[in-house]
Amino acid sequence: MHWFLIMKEKLKRELGSFDIFCIATGAMISSGLFILPAIAFAKSGPAVIAAYLLASVLVIPGLLCQAELATAMPRAGGTYFYIDRSLGPAAGAFGGLANWFSISLKSAFALMGMGIFAVLIFPAIQIKVVAVGFCLIFAVLNFISVKVTGRFQIFFVSLLIGSLLLYVFRSINYLDPQRFIPFVPFGFGSVFATAGLVFISFGGLTKVASIAEEVKNPNRNIPLGMILAFLVTSMLYVLVVFVTVGLVDAAPLKASLTPISLAANVSMGKLGIVLMTAAAIIAFITTVNAGILSASRQPLAMSRDGLLPGFFSKINFRFKTPHIAIFITSGFMIFTILFLNLEDLIKTASTLQIFYLSLSTWR
Repeated sequence: MHWFLIMKEKLKRELGSFDIFCIATGAMISSGLFILPAIAFAKSGPAVIAAYLLASVLVIPGLLCQAELATAMPRAGGTYFYIDRSLGPAAGAFGGLANWFSISLKSAFALMGMGIFAVLIFPAIQIKVVAVGFCLIFAVLNFISVKVTGRFQIFFVSLLIGSLLLYVFRSINYLDPQRFIPFVPFGFGSVFATAGLVFISFGGLTKVASIAEEVKNPNRNIPLGMILAFLVTSMLYVLVVFVTVGLVDAAPLKASLTPISLAANVSMGKLGIVLMTAAAIIAFITTVNAGILSASRQPLAMSRDGLLPGFFSKINFRFKTPHIAIFITSGFMIFTILFLNLEDLIKTASTLQIFYLSLSTWR
């Protein structure tokens, strides 16, 4: 009986609308903005700007469905819970695992990004060592308190948005219109293919549905936070990529793993490199923090329904967090960091993101 009560114990409602906005925004802005534009530019040229805009349009159905469902059924697990209740346990299991894999892989992608940018400051360190170390730090932070996680997210997302806006406004006068010509050098098909590649950049938007059980007044705070996050992040993606393409020649942009920092050097010099490197690290911090928070609620919800072993739903008595789900999720992220390369992470996470969003909108 004691074990049953532990498994069924509810999580605390401690998050408001601004927490939701910052969790969703921080979950989206990371490697998808600070690393991926160079890879995407190599595939579509200046039309990468249109690819990001198209990807933002494609995520709208998933956004609206998730916002509606999260307010109607504010339970831990988000996408898994909705798919399970509408399509049955089999589809729910596939959807929940796909969502868990997608969020975990995107977070691992962000951790790799942290390692890449950390090497710019400390060349002697190893990318994967940095990634694993930070994964362990965020696992402990999520274990301690969801409220602390939310406050942490608000602080760093505010710094991140301010840094990106400063980069955009300081760079406008340095743009070269010739760098946008030809705009679609590889044909319109490349725009659609690249939109699929960068779709992962918006993956964090629906993560907040996984933590709906921990949101105060979910009917108002969840849709408000999600919609504001979508609008602000979409605007930042398009503006930052537009400015970056206009600042850097095609050849160095394609070859760079740090395209935003490369472009910031053109408009702001060494100060720009430092600012955008710091912004990138902050972005990765917010993505991983939100990723572990939301990904760990998938096995928690599946365990409550008997689709995973009962220990996944065990909640710590002191901190009121699903500690076993958090540490197992973090362990999987460490495994992928050690054994998958960067492009494999991107492709796998994007594919799973599209798969589970398709299931969640099929009602």
